[in-house]
Amino acid sequence: MSTTILHRRTRIVTLDPGEDIAALCRPDDIAIRPEADGWSVWFVGDDGTLDGYDEPYLSQKEALWAAKAAAEFASSGE
Repeated sequence: MSTTILHRRTRIVTLDPGEDIAALCRPDDIAIRPEADGWSVWFVGDDGTLDGYDEPYLSQKEALWAAKAAAEFASSGE
């Protein structure tokens, strides 16, 4: 079951393995999902496209910190 937090007006959604990002996230969300080789971070675009980092993080905590940093950058207007 996914969980959602709000950080700097950005929704960060942590998914369970195999959960569908498109079904549970909306534009401008950041999704964190465990994969076979670590935790992936995905950014949901206005049209539902996904963009993510090249390498997964080793832990959910690291992925969450990366997502929070991205949310702070987005809220700064840069």
